[in-house]
Formats: sequence, structure tokens, C-alpha cells
Amino acid sequence: MDRGHENYCIADAMFYDDPTRARDDDVDFAVAETPLPPGWSRVEFEDWLAYAPADAPVPSQGWKVHVSASLAQAPSTLATVYDYCIAHRLAFKYVRSAQLLLLANGKYADRGSSGKFITMYPVDDADFERVVTDLEVLLTGRAGPYILNDLRIGDGPVYVRYGGFSERWCIGPNGDLVPAVEQPDGELVPDLRGATFQPPAWVDMPNFLTPHLLARTSTTIADLPFRIQRPLHFSNGGGVYLAEDTRTGALVVLKEARPHAGLAMDGADAVARLRRERDMLGRLSGLGIVPEVVDSFSLGGHEFLALEFVEGQALSNTLVDRYPLAVLGDNVDLAGYTSWALEMHAKVSTAVEAAHGRGVVIGDLHPFNVLVGSDGRVTLIDLEIASLVEEGRRPTLGDPAFAAPRPCVGFDIDRYALACLRLFMFLPLTELISLHPDKAGQFAADICDEFPVPVEFVAAAVRTIAGLSSVGETVPEPAWVPRGQAWPELDGDPASWKSVRDSLAGAILASATPERTDRLFPGDVRQFEFGGLNLAYGAAGVLYALSATGAGTRPEHEQWLVRQARSPQPGSRFGLYDGLHGVAWALDRLGRRDDALAVLDICVDTLDGAWDQLGTDLFGGLAGIGLNVAYFAEQTGDAALWTLAGEIVELLADELGDEQDVPALSGGRHPHAGLTRGSSGPALLFLRAYERSRDPALLEFAATALRQDLRRCILRDDGALEVDEGYRTMPYLADGSVGIGMVLEQYLRYADDDRFAVAAAQIRVAASSQFYIEPGLFSGRAGMILHLGSQLRDDVPTSLVAGHVQRLGWHAIGYRGQLAFPGEQLLRLSMDLATGTAGVLLGLGAAWHDEPVELPLCGPVGRDRAEAERR
Repeated sequence: MDRGHENYCIADAMFYDDPTRARDDDVDFAVAETPLPPGWSRVEFEDWLAYAPADAPVPSQGWKVHVSASLAQAPSTLATVYDYCIAHRLAFKYVRSAQLLLLANGKYADRGSSGKFITMYPVDDADFERVVTDLEVLLTGRAGPYILNDLRIGDGPVYVRYGGFSERWCIGPNGDLVPAVEQPDGELVPDLRGATFQPPAWVDMPNFLTPHLLARTSTTIADLPFRIQRPLHFSNGGGVYLAEDTRTGALVVLKEARPHAGLAMDGADAVARLRRERDMLGRLSGLGIVPEVVDSFSLGGHEFLALEFVEGQALSNTLVDRYPLAVLGDNVDLAGYTSWALEMHAKVSTAVEAAHGRGVVIGDLHPFNVLVGSDGRVTLIDLEIASLVEEGRRPTLGDPAFAAPRPCVGFDIDRYALACLRLFMFLPLTELISLHPDKAGQFAADICDEFPVPVEFVAAAVRTIAGLSSVGETVPEPAWVPRGQAWPELDGDPASWKSVRDSLAGAILASATPERTDRLFPGDVRQFEFGGLNLAYGAAGVLYALSATGAGTRPEHEQWLVRQARSPQPGSRFGLYDGLHGVAWALDRLGRRDDALAVLDICVDTLDGAWDQLGTDLFGGLAGIGLNVAYFAEQTGDAALWTLAGEIVELLADELGDEQDVPALSGGRHPHAGLTRGSSGPALLFLRAYERSRDPALLEFAATALRQDLRRCILRDDGALEVDEGYRTMPYLADGSVGIGMVLEQYLRYADDDRFAVAAAQIRVAASSQFYIEPGLFSGRAGMILHLGSQLRDDVPTSLVAGHVQRLGWHAIGYRGQLAFPGEQLLRLSMDLATGTAGVLLGLGAAWHDEPVELPLCGPVGRDRAEAERR
């Protein structure tokens, strides 16, 4: 899972929200109350408070100075640096509170930015050297986490790196928009913010940094009895490595812990947890249920634990490989899987009972922390929050799908996790239980419908989760069937469409917060990156979904959107799905043409001459913007907009390349495949341009773009064609094969292509699985429903769409008596188009509404090939 979502769970129990809003028990550092000196300004943004003297303009880039601090020393370190910066009229910013600093240094925080407590912006090289030299002395002896992508000054908490001071952007190697710095020739290039110190090649290192650079490379592992072979995993707390013990030749796992980093919610750092793990493993030594400790040592201020290497695969991965509901076709062995799952649960339970026999609470028990050997042996790993039962500790880290509620302590923590595991082995959606406790009972019933599982096996899980009785007691089956619900049942019957639609709309509208200016409807965490206005995660997408599916318009909410969009905040995005172009389109579809054109003018004026700073994709780049400009050109007849649309098409054609010019894998360091970030977005624009001009070159450009995306697809054994990301395959609408399939089928309306026809059919197979981990439009089941359920399709069995709708019920959550759905990672509800309830509404509308419902600007072209040929 993407652990970054967890920080956005702190402020609200039902929706993702900005962590800075969790202020009940968190206050700004004391210096924030200090009156500003004359001639200074202060700005609040995100986690930061930024200060600048009015008469000292800050350069756009240069050498910046960072200071880190432990939680305990943060207030005094900040006071010292604050006084220094004010006295020397030096622009600076700092993380505004202790809780936000803890989150910034948490275990799953970004390794490239973690540790940066205070940032200072010297005006030139002389100022830079003076600041570094002064602060090295002022902060001697103070502790703080190591900032991985900076150069450390001496052995204190002062660090430096070259990078951007102001916000500028360019397109990164994988096609995403990334922070930029300017080369001497004026070109913007990525401002690298990884986990290593890597200044741009064209930047001269100041001479005074030379000894610090030499000191950085003085730490070596050459004298250790371990030879690292490869990294296995990284977190902000440190790395995990596969290594060879040169004394014995045996393989070991080296676990690294960084001091003052990888913090848990109680403030414990990675070093404290590594020492705890060492102690707990020693307590369990000889049982054969955990790796044995080989060695422990310190190096360069970091601590290491060498463990016996245990061959095996994580239980979570083994489950994915075997899970029958994700396998297509008739050769699904439900009985065989059930037997294996019951056996695995029994073995894990036995291992946990053995640990309890030694007085140890595992604390973080879940399938990612269980290894399954080729012989079926299970091994418990990652015991960094394990504890002795008499300590009565509550875990401060853990997987939300298995984390016991707060009252649980001691062995009950593990018993709760084992109960969740009973359900997870058959329906891996147990994150939802924390949002709606009745989901445990529903899952039990659904599991018995799908698998030949003994009723008592799942009934025992429900009793434990509900705290009704001990696991060993028996209760009649009705006790674990969920209680009645107020929202309509998702039974797959189109006759229920209006009641389902109205309930979804009711939940969305009940969540609205018009008093806020940052967002109108709660959605994914990317609202706090892209803003709360856009189609994907913001109000525009939600209001469009309500209107398009017949759920009505809300003038007061539309006015909120207009008010925010016509006065955009600094840093606003301008793309189709991430920004104001999409807002303009949505406003027009909502009948607000004048407001739409006003927002469109803002977009066109702002981006004029800056096209080279945009990617080629549909989501936030040229393909989406071109589609929107062409839409408004058609709606208004504006010749200037047609000219602009043509220029964008030409830019995309120049950038396209050949089929072989994209790598065979998608994502990671490579450009993405798919509809929203891949070549299928440009293909869609080429098709729209071809529809208008009938220029065959445009059709060939579309074909080339589609071949680029198909190059990055792989055919699974079950006949499903999916995007290949190397370690997984993706069937979904946004970054998977289904979005590609949507454009393939539109292409085939204009030209015959056997390869495309076969691929489109194989992609329909990918959209036919019984199980998808999330319900949403971009990366879940709703996207499959939209693709398969379009009114323009007559080759999809109604039973397939009905089955998808019924299984949406696995994810359904009640919100104020209405039907709602969780967002990405399943930890909180979402109402947005890309990940949440509005996207489910749009997907169901595409299948069931009595008027066409389509993904914004991605619907079928207006005329088919036969009509075109008759002209």
C-alpha cells in the first residue's frame, strides 16, 4: 500500500484531510507568536511558515541551507536559527509544529525531503558561506535526522544542497511535472530531490565545502564482515539489504536504522525500534517462527541488525498469485484455494501462539510480515513494534487492515489481527472494517457465498472483531449477517438505478463544505497537491457527475466553483483533469458558458508561450488541453481556438516518435502507458482532429500512439491484456489497459486493424475480473463498469455488468444514511470523480442512465466510419 495516505487520516475519521487541520492537540512552535520585526513578511502555506525581509529579494535558485532537529531539541534549535535569520535579514521557513515535524520525519515520509526542519535562502555565494560557517558553530552538539539528499556540514544538524528557491516546473523523465532549476543555457531541468547528494553537473562546488564532501565519503563498509548484494526495501527509517556474511558465506538480511528518523506516532525513532526488534527476536530464539539474530553493530551513526536469511515469499504476494477471484476463465479452483488459505491461517496462528507462550505480543501482524517458504513453513518478520505482554503497549505503527481498535492491549492485539486475517485470506478488504464495523459481518456472508469455507471459521472472526465473545464459542449464522442498511441494495438490476443514483448523490451533497475555500467535496489526498477545483479530485468532477447522471445541478456549489476558479491561487494547475481547463469544460457542461469562457481565457493567457513546459498527456498536459480547446472551438466557432487546437496537435505530432521510442515497461522511471498519462491521450486528440479534417496522417499518428501503449502491455495467462509495470500488471482506466481499450475501440470506428481489434477484445477480458481492490473510476471497478456498460456497446453480456455492480457492494459504506465509497487505499471515504463516490456514480450512469454518460472529453467520436465514408 501507499503509506503516504496515512498522514491524511489524522485530521478526520471519515475523510482524507490536510494534516495541518489536526490542530486540537498541536500548536505552532512558540517563535510563531513572536511579533514580526518591521519590514518583514510572513506567509503560511502547507506545513510551513515562511519569513522574508521586504528589501532582500530571494534568488530563483542557488545553494540553500537546511537544519534538522530531533523532536526534543526542535524548539530550542528553531529559536536559535530564528534569531540568527532575523538579525542577518535572511529569508527562511520552518515546519510550523511538533506534530507536523513528526509526520515529516515519519517512517513512511518521503526520504528526499525528510529531516528538513528549517530552510534558509542565502542571496549569493558569500552569504551562503557565512551562513553555513556561523550555523555550524551556533548549532554544535545538537541532534537531528540525517538529510539524505544534502551534504552534511561537520557532525551537526546543518546541511546544504543546490536547488530551486522559487516554484518552477518542467517535465521529468517519466512524463510527470516536477520541480525545476534553470541551466546556464536557460533550459529548465528537473531539480533532483532523491535520497543522495547530487548537485547539478554545471554547478561549481564552493571550496569551503570540500572537506565536508570528503568526510561524507569516509564512512565505508569495507571493514565489516558483510558484503551487501542488493537492497530489498527502503523506508525513511533506513534500508533493508540482502548481504553475505563473509565469515560463513551465509546469506543474511541487514536492517538499517537511522537515528531521529522513521518516527512512530509516539516519537520513537528507527533506532529504538531496531533495538526492540533485536530484543524480541532474542526472546523468541529457537522456536523456528522468526529469523535468528546473527549480529548487530553501528556504522556512521546508523545501527544495523544482521538476521538469518529466511527463504520465502510474503504471504500477501502468495495470496495475490493464488487468489481465484482475480483469475478469469473456467479453471478456477475455489476448493483448492480454500484448503490452502485455511492451512496458512492455521500455521500463522500456531506461530503467534508460540510467541505468546514466551510472553511476546507481535503487534504488527499482517500478511506482508509473514514469509511462506517453498515447504509451506511460515516465519514472522519485522518485529520492530513487538513487546512483552506485561508492558501493556499499544502499537504506534501498523497496517490499518489489521490494526486493533484502541481499547485492545496485550495478546488481544494479535488475536484481532488473526481474526482480520481469516477474512482477508478470502476477501482482502479488511481496511474497510475501521470505517464501518458491520463490514466484517458482510464480508463473512460474502465469503461463504463465494468460497466453500466452514461457516464457523468466518463467524469466529466476526465475533472477535466485534468483541462479542471468545473465538472458541459458537453462535448461529444470523449473528454475523450485517444489520439492515438504509441505502439501496446494489443488486445489479437496472431498475434500481434511480434509487441508487439518488443515494449516491445524497452522500456526496451531505459531505459538502462550502465554508471552506480549499475544497468543496472531500476526495483523494491529491486534492492538496492539485487543489480542490479540478475534474479528477475536485468540485468540477463531482458537479459534472451529478449533472450528467440526472442527479441535478446545485447553483450554490457551482457558484463556489466559479468564485474560486476566476481568482485562481498561485501555483494552480491548468490541465484537463488536474486544473482549470477541466473546470472550464465542466462549467460549460453545467450551462455556465460565460463563466466557462472566462476561466478558459485565464488558461489560454497563462499558458501562452509556455507549451514546452507541459507534458503530452491527457491528465495535465497538451493532449487534454488540446481536446478542451477543440471542444470550445466547436461550441463557439472561435477561429482563434481552432488555430490553437491545430498548433497543439502539431506539437504532439512532433513529440510523438515511433512505436519503439517508448520503453517496454510503464511507470517508475519510465513514461507511463494508459489513457491519462500515456500515449492513448494524444491518440484521442489525433482522432478528434482527424474527425474534423479527415487528414489520413492524423489517423496514422493515432495508430502510432496506440502502438506505443500496446508495446507496454502484456498478455496474462488468463487471456487478459494489461499494462506491464514490471512487478505488476494494471488493467485500470487511468494507467492500465482499459483506458487504452477505450481509445482503441474509437480508432476502430475509422479504420480496420487486426492487431487493435484483438487487443481491444483482450482488454475487455481484463475488465471482466470478479475482484478489484478498489471501487473507483480511475483505478477500480467503476472504471470497468464505465468501459463495459456504455450504451454504445452491444457485445457485453448484461450479466457481466450486473456482476460488477453487485460486487461494488463489497466496498459500499454508509454515510449519513446514504451510499458512499472509499477512496484510494480504502482508508477513508472519497467523493471525487477519480477515486470516490462521484466516479462510481459516473460509471453506473454510463451503464444505466437513459442518456449517454461519458468520461470528460473521452467519449466516442460523433460520427462512425461508415457515416464518414458516405460523405
